[in-house]
Amino acid sequence: MALLLDAFWRAVAYCLHPRVIALSVLPLVLMVAAAFALGYFFWDAALDAVRATLASWPLAATVTGWIESAGGAGLKAAIAPLVVVLLATPVIVVVALWVVALMMAPAMLALVAERRFAGLEKKRGGSMLGSLLQSLFATIVAALAMVLSLPLWLVPPLVLVLPPLIWGWLTYRVLTYDMLAEHAGSDERRTLVARHRGVLLAMGVLTGYLGAAPSLLWASGVLFVAMAPVLVPVAIWVYTLVFAFSALWFAHFLLAALDALRQEQAAPPAAPAQSEREALAPGASAADALPPPGAAA
Repeated sequence: MALLLDAFWRAVAYCLHPRVIALSVLPLVLMVAAAFALGYFFWDAALDAVRATLASWPLAATVTGWIESAGGAGLKAAIAPLVVVLLATPVIVVVALWVVALMMAPAMLALVAERRFAGLEKKRGGSMLGSLLQSLFATIVAALAMVLSLPLWLVPPLVLVLPPLIWGWLTYRVLTYDMLAEHAGSDERRTLVARHRGVLLAMGVLTGYLGAAPSLLWASGVLFVAMAPVLVPVAIWVYTLVFAFSALWFAHFLLAALDALRQEQAAPPAAPAQSEREALAPGASAADALPPPGAAA
């Protein structure tokens, strides 16, 4: 528990590091750059494609005709740009977050390692291919669990438990491998996972609940459309910061646990007790250590 709390507060403090703050803002920068680039090269073509698609749908043509007859010619002209923005925004957000996630986990590990564990030997028991396979396998299992558990979400208490539990398991599997791949050997990684599995899963679940916070901001952006331009970027920034905190927490905990494991393995065996040394002194037999016949018990 002391190791867990120490790693937690260190992760919170590290979130104020300039490198972490810069990485948390990076998705917004990438989104703006991607939006300008896509708009410059594909905006007109996308508008023409949306307009042609809407014109080919009888229902859409009826709705737009009704809007125009009601004096909403300006609104009709805004439909196609609005559809393009609504279709492009989720793709831009997901790609930006994916790119930053690939950059952030190694960056957080490097930050913790160079500031706290510079002398920790790197045994490189993992690899980039192993990380990708581990992430792919865990993601597939988590996605299947989410789909299979959907009927249970109708039970009010379970909808608050199952998603964070599934995503917490995913976070624990992915970050445990990534944070130990460079420094720990394969045997050390298996030992640490077996020894701290419950704590690591609890850390994953807690970060899963923290990851639900941006969803509230997304929902607020939908309910309060006027605030969406502010709430949506804030939600993306909070999501990235939660990911950074998760990576930092796992890095602090796992590298400290690895350091403790190596110190434990390097410690010399405990010396025998004084009475045992006297009983097994050179020239003495095991019978010499027995009390003489008739002695009091």
